[in-house]
Amino acid sequence: MGTTMTVITRYQDAPTKTIDVHGVTYAYRQLGPDTGTPVIFLNHLAAVLDNWDPRVVDGIAAHHRVITFDNQGVGASTGTTPKTIQAMAADAVTFIRALGLTKVDILGFSMGGMIAQVIAQEEPQLIRKLIIAGTGPAGGEGIKNVTKLSHLDTVRGLLTFQDPKQFLFFTRTANGRRAGKEFLARLKERTNNRDKAIALKSYFSQLSAIHHWGLEKPSDLSVIKVPVLVANGDNDRMVPTKNSADLARRLPNAELKIYPDAGHGGIFQYHHEFVPQALEFLGR
Repeated sequence: MGTTMTVITRYQDAPTKTIDVHGVTYAYRQLGPDTGTPVIFLNHLAAVLDNWDPRVVDGIAAHHRVITFDNQGVGASTGTTPKTIQAMAADAVTFIRALGLTKVDILGFSMGGMIAQVIAQEEPQLIRKLIIAGTGPAGGEGIKNVTKLSHLDTVRGLLTFQDPKQFLFFTRTANGRRAGKEFLARLKERTNNRDKAIALKSYFSQLSAIHHWGLEKPSDLSVIKVPVLVANGDNDRMVPTKNSADLARRLPNAELKIYPDAGHGGIFQYHHEFVPQALEFLGR
């Protein structure tokens, strides 16, 4: 008799697992039904496993296997965090292949969306569909300013005893402030076996990678043939929203969702709209 696997439906209940590849230990979590194409989540600057909005993870995991992970040198993963988006993409592919996966969907947010673009260019056969949010193309307008903004809002957060994500991810309107507080509260829902915070050295390596990405020459996005859902808020300070429109225009098979009165974290603020849209897109 075969044993029945218990399907984990809530991110806060997903155990942290590890897999070793080439001397590097990757920490990851997975949940949802083990059918169809898994959705790999690629995270943002300074983020670890606990920085994913559980409403987004749980919503997509209701219908798809979701796998989140810490890339090299981040959180509980070992190794050294690279200083280029391209090297981070190569590490992500190494992790995906180590799990024995040959075809995946990817949801990349912010820096994760940059990594996703490189994977789609370098390893097209690996990707079925792509969701990229709060991100921009190589050489995109304003991306080189992320370092300055991050430092500024980190100081602002310290001075006002608030999480910098309240400023970086959300607008300063009443809606944005409320959405930010609700988002930050959701990130604390998991109380057991939380991930390690990112080390300062890794954070600076990531900032350097994003900065270089912003200075690169634009790449040929027409080679990315897979369907892409591009999403953002209409007032993204970190990666200006016009980058999302630029991506959607340059990708041959893309659709664009822009959420009103929302910033960088638009998909978290509008999770009740984004999740059904993402599920519909993945289900086609």
